[in-house]
Amino acid sequence: MRELSVIGLEPGGSHVVCADSETGERFRIPADDKLRAASRGDIAHFGQIQIESESQLRPRDIQARIRAGATIEQVADEAGVSTKRVERFAHPVLLERARAAEMAQGGHPVRENGPTVETLAEIVALAFRTRGHNIDDATWDAWRDDDGHWVAQLQWQAGRTGNAAHWRYQPDTHGGTISALDTAATDLLDPDFGRPLRGLAPLALEVGSAVDGASIADDESDQLPLPETESGTEDDVAEIEGDEHLPKVAPQHQGGKDKRGKPSLPSWDDVLLGVRSSGRG
Repeated sequence: MRELSVIGLEPGGSHVVCADSETGERFRIPADDKLRAASRGDIAHFGQIQIESESQLRPRDIQARIRAGATIEQVADEAGVSTKRVERFAHPVLLERARAAEMAQGGHPVRENGPTVETLAEIVALAFRTRGHNIDDATWDAWRDDDGHWVAQLQWQAGRTGNAAHWRYQPDTHGGTISALDTAATDLLDPDFGRPLRGLAPLALEVGSAVDGASIADDESDQLPLPETESGTEDDVAEIEGDEHLPKVAPQHQGGKDKRGKPSLPSWDDVLLGVRSSGRG
């Protein structure tokens, strides 16, 4: 590497004039901020100036892009520089975003009757438990939108599907307020979302009700005998037993009689298996 010596300044001071000590050949170097930072040994300032000169994005522009939600990789690709040169400017903004995401979790979602007592984090955690998701596997983030408002984001994976919900966070002295920005965010705030529909009983309860009814009828058969028809045929008995409140008798046992000569009612085995066990009737 050839060594140069400073011999003076050009008129106006725009350039520094240097010369090769061996050949006497002269050179000039722009007297800019980069040269001043280099002469002072200010490496941090020199790196900042280098990004400004080597890319179309200035440090303030880089930070603005990070604050708006861009990643370090995206900004580096846009600026045409390495990620290491972007990281030093992105780091304080990423800390700012993390703090905003934390504050948003402590905000209170706004519903029709006003802000909730519970925080966003508490409501979302309950919604995740209801749906069988693990809130610890989800990730929070935040950034500023074009209007300068903070947007909080929650991302999670359900099977092979990636999901995201977004809320607008408005800070205030009481923890801030939260407003849903998309359907996923609205669903997570809905206190009734994911609960069983009212008025629908499980199938097991319906079967149990029929079984109980049959058991009661069987126990009380001495006091409440089936009404007898004039003909007393098996078809008449089957028609009575076919009432919607009593289980149907298995075809091979229709018209059976008990010890008192009365039509027998289905047992527990009849209800569950559709056949009459031996020794009953």
